[in-house]
Amino acid sequence: MILEKVIHTIDIQSEYKELVDKYIDRIRTEFKGKFHSIYMCGSIPKGTAKPFKSDADFTLVCENPEDIDYEKLSKIKDELLKEYPLVTKIDTILCSVDDVLNKPHEWGFWVKVICVCVYGDDVGEKVPPILISPAFIVDLNTETKEEIDRIHGWLSKAADSAMKNRYIKGYSKRLLRALYSLIIENTGVWEDDIFEMKNAILNYCEIDPALVDDLYACYLDSDVPVEEFLPIADEVYRYFESALNTMKE
Repeated sequence: MILEKVIHTIDIQSEYKELVDKYIDRIRTEFKGKFHSIYMCGSIPKGTAKPFKSDADFTLVCENPEDIDYEKLSKIKDELLKEYPLVTKIDTILCSVDDVLNKPHEWGFWVKVICVCVYGDDVGEKVPPILISPAFIVDLNTETKEEIDRIHGWLSKAADSAMKNRYIKGYSKRLLRALYSLIIENTGVWEDDIFEMKNAILNYCEIDPALVDDLYACYLDSDVPVEEFLPIADEVYRYFESALNTMKE
């Protein structure tokens, strides 16, 4: 079964269009000749964004990501956030053209299936069709442990309550995505709606349903004590790791 694109048509709401256009213009001005194309994912390109609740998620595909000045990129983000407070945050992921083309189950999947091109030539069109298989699921999770360990470390060191809530929300979402990847052979599609993702996990995954419900509750209301959240997250990850290792055999 071939994995279809999550967003088939760009449908940016009028209140977000100026933000997206200005982001593209700033990137073109600051990094002319240093990037290949710009992509978005999530609610804004789908046309389902909610003012003051939704994020703006961009991906910048470059010839060499090291050519991008992170301080300038961060300055662009901060200035646009002040000008357009209707978005809660602006994230930019960097990757190379080579990564997209040579890692089809990782960066290729991200650009071809999850994202939609908003500027430049869509390199995702050069990625071969992605077949859903155990090998794809294993490759897709190549960096999951590293990402989970990194978020775990950030959360354990966070002193500010707002940052703790942000990390808990992000940690919960990342674990739900990892669980969903395990059952994508059952669904046949990549689901990017967290509620629908949670329901599919409950339908097809053999994990304790109470853990999934608890994790989803933490995603919705991240204002929970870290010492209450981490045991849930750790147990979910242990299940995921065991299931993924079984898939590798």
